Amino acid sequence: MTPVILIALAAFGLLIILWMVSVYNGLVKLRQRYKNAYAQIDVQLKRRYDLIPNLVETAKSFMKHESETLEAVIRARSGAMAANKEALANPGDQSAMSRVSAAEGALHGALHGFWGLSESYPELSSNQNMLALQEELTSTENKIGFARQSYNDSVTAYNTSRETFPNNILAGVFGFLPAALFELADPLEREAPKVKF
Repeated sequence: MTPVILIALAAFGLLIILWMVSVYNGLVKLRQRYKNAYAQIDVQLKRRYDLIPNLVETAKSFMKHESETLEAVIRARSGAMAANKEALANPGDQSAMSRVSAAEGALHGALHGFWGLSESYPELSSNQNMLALQEELTSTENKIGFARQSYNDSVTAYNTSRETFPNNILAGVFGFLPAALFELADPLEREAPKVKF
């Protein structure tokens, strides 16, 4: 082989290596972006999880005969916290995201039942603690929605990049698995719980 051919082959090999490095680094950046986006969801979910015991404690004095409903909210909160902890360890994992979705659905249902029942206690609506918690919970629900949208946008960008040819070849070789969206199973869950009195 002539030196020109060797130089051309070396240049071609270098271009292939540079392309592989670029694709690999791009996928790593996109994966880190969706992991960070899930961490933002986690911040908001923890805020909501912290508000729920205060909400239940405030309501206990007014809803003395509704302990089953209050306990259902606490159980659903515990389940959602456990599922979120698992998903935080591996954001994008299909099974973890499915469990988070189901647990959040159960929590949403329990809160929906709580708010529906609380409407039959008018004295609860004038309680300043309950009004402040209501406002804080509504704000937190909105932030969760925005954080979920950001996460899903990041996951979509990552999945698109890893599935696009020729990136899909390297994604498979280097173990870049598909990431799951944070989808809500029940369309009613897409709405923030109604927390008005």
